[in-house]
Amino acid sequence: MRVSVVQMSPGHDKAENIAQAGRLIEAAWTADRPDLIALPEVWSCLGGDREAKLAAAETLPDPGASAAPGSAYAFLQATARRLGVFVHGGSIGERAGERLHNTTIAFDPDGRELARYRKIHLFDITAPDGVSYGESRTYAAGQAVVTYQAGAVRVGCAICYDLRFPELFLALRRAGAELIMLPAAFTVPTGRDHWETLLRARAIETQCWVAAAATCGAHADAKGERRETYGHSLVCDPWGLVVARASDGPGWATARLDAALTARVRRDMPVLDHRRLA
Repeated sequence: MRVSVVQMSPGHDKAENIAQAGRLIEAAWTADRPDLIALPEVWSCLGGDREAKLAAAETLPDPGASAAPGSAYAFLQATARRLGVFVHGGSIGERAGERLHNTTIAFDPDGRELARYRKIHLFDITAPDGVSYGESRTYAAGQAVVTYQAGAVRVGCAICYDLRFPELFLALRRAGAELIMLPAAFTVPTGRDHWETLLRARAIETQCWVAAAATCGAHADAKGERRETYGHSLVCDPWGLVVARASDGPGWATARLDAALTARVRRDMPVLDHRRLA
């Protein structure tokens, strides 16, 4: 399987974000012909105030429902069908009463929905540069560990801040994951010091491929202040080596997943069999 992680620089203009995603996906598919294409976290609406996020959010359709989906959902579904690829839709805002969920949606090449994952760990921190983030003011936490089947590969779902919680990644490995997708909008201060280190650690611990599509560039927060995300989208192999990496700015990176490598790493170092404390 060939996997492309798309790196975007979104803002809070949903229509422009969808157009940007379409251009980058088309370019990645034309150049590399991936089997699975992934977008970053909150690619359809990054920044802006709570009202902007609520306005851009979508009520996801019930499986098999005839109601028209929102524009981001419809774009992801149509892209999967048109290109004949699996689409891991990064994450979008999903309406959930007074708050939202930060939700991943995945589609098969026929446009059928395969999975919904709602981000479990919410980003309520003060970064090293003194900027505070309060994701739980707008979003509610998910509860379920989610995997889905993409051809011969079992895919596990995580989003951004989830990366700091290895117990989720262990649960995904135990659920059969061979590839873990991590769409993200990492801040520059945390990304510069922790992004690659944590991604490689999660790959080594789980002996899974880890593919991380990230946002990059600047956007305005709820108060109109400038925020920057780190980018550096990448793919790690089950030994923890970075095998593909995006350059600065919007773009993509593509890697070929080798099932034989996954099997060899797990056979020669059977850490899951040796675990004693969890």
